[in-house]
Amino acid sequence: MNLANREEVEKLISGCIRGDRKSQHDFYKAFYGKMMVVCMRYAAGREEAQDFLQDGFIKVFDRLKSFKNEGSLEGWVRRIIVNNSIDMVRKKKEAMFVYQEEANLVNLSDSKEEDDEEEELMQYMSIQADVVLSLVQKLTPAYRAVFNMYVIDNMPHKEIAETLHISIGSSKSNLAKAKMRLRDLFRNYIHGKK
Repeated sequence: MNLANREEVEKLISGCIRGDRKSQHDFYKAFYGKMMVVCMRYAAGREEAQDFLQDGFIKVFDRLKSFKNEGSLEGWVRRIIVNNSIDMVRKKKEAMFVYQEEANLVNLSDSKEEDDEEEELMQYMSIQADVVLSLVQKLTPAYRAVFNMYVIDNMPHKEIAETLHISIGSSKSNLAKAKMRLRDLFRNYIHGKK
């Protein structure tokens, strides 16, 4: 399936809207891999990611009539999958976000210490992607959600706070704590304490 060809995309979308099983199957196959990677970033494991993905695709198919075919279909699908994953994380009972009046409990200013942390994280970038993903999945749901939204999805703290119904300070605090936890997980991995 060539998703760069507008005619093929329109035909595929029309088939999905009509409820044509083959079109829906082809659509699902075309996006499964990339969207599963997105879900894996938010989920605690593969099984949960599958749940996020299935629920997300249901929403994609329900909303397909509203796709205008003006922008990227992949970007449109990805946004729905990301938002669905965030919603599912938010609904989980274990997703206890750290609520604070202010984030001054954690030093979030630009400092030598923060630069050293960033440099250390960059050193670990040579670790294989599947290892990094497994370490990110070890973060608490609150830390994992904020980390993914900020680092991977490039969302500003204000948007993260609005999406997760937390304060901007809590978003910053959760990100800082996620980075600290990841640093510890990376160190343990590097030193053989997998």
